[in-house]
Amino acid sequence: MINLSEMREKEVINIRNGAKLGYIYDFEIDLENGKVISILIPYYGKVLGFFGKNRDLVIPWQNIFKIGHDIILVDIDVDNTKELDNFK
Repeated sequence: MINLSEMREKEVINIRNGAKLGYIYDFEIDLENGKVISILIPYYGKVLGFFGKNRDLVIPWQNIFKIGHDIILVDIDVDNTKELDNFK
């Protein structure tokens, strides 16, 4: 078993293109069922944040391919992934 604080220390990598997406900073949790719905990663647009807004990349739990010792592998199409405005 792994706890949520340990998952925050693992880098998230997309297996579709090998891109490093960053580190988890938050989770969406279904409190009624006690399950993680998705992970949230800061996402800065196309070119290092220069030409895009700061947003959160929302990765559904079912898109997590593997949780390893140092990394989390996900299978997502970033262009078609839900993004939320980051109001922080």
